[in-house]
Amino acid sequence: MSTPFQIDVFWSMRSPYCYLALDRLLEMRQCWVVDINIRTVYPVAIRNPEFFKTVSPHYRPYHLLDSKRIAERLQIPYRRPIPDPIIQDMSTNEIATDQPFIRRLTRLAAAAEEQSMALQFQDKVMRLIWNGETDNWHEKLHLHNAISSAGLDAAALENAVDSNPAHFDAIIEQNQDDQASGGHGGVPLFVFEGEPFFGQDRMEALLWRMQQRGLSARSV
Repeated sequence: MSTPFQIDVFWSMRSPYCYLALDRLLEMRQCWVVDINIRTVYPVAIRNPEFFKTVSPHYRPYHLLDSKRIAERLQIPYRRPIPDPIIQDMSTNEIATDQPFIRRLTRLAAAAEEQSMALQFQDKVMRLIWNGETDNWHEKLHLHNAISSAGLDAAALENAVDSNPAHFDAIIEQNQDDQASGGHGGVPLFVFEGEPFFGQDRMEALLWRMQQRGLSARSV
């Protein structure tokens, strides 16, 4: 078998566009000899809490419209999460100082990344958060069960994050540094051989570039 091509995918768990790219990433891995390295970063609201106070007033309404439209076109079950992974006052765009949901999610994703199981983790956990089937995804055993269904030891992952959050924040910070070096600050950002492809609508261009470089199809 050919040596797999490598794609780094910089990913936010608050981004609907990451969720909407998920099925195509799984299909890409199934059909082509490629390793997809999910590298989770904190959303812009965490990295720059002033962001939503300075963007155009059209930003959020268009974002909501566009993500819903893409989900409808691709026939992907989709609803904004309940609760939002980011605690934010939508009337003022104020980002709360304490952010337990997104910090836990992102650290758990980093722990899965450390075990080379990041895509499997995102496959289950992003669906839990975004597909509209579960309210209050953060309660009961919803998140624990989603992690387990990804083939990970959920209790061990949770214990690791609880016992040493700084270790996983260091992984996230490295991902954020590498994202900045990759050529764009948005998500999903795909980087192949140093070339950035920003946005779920650039996946065809990414595949085209890899095929130019000799990407091999997987044997059936």
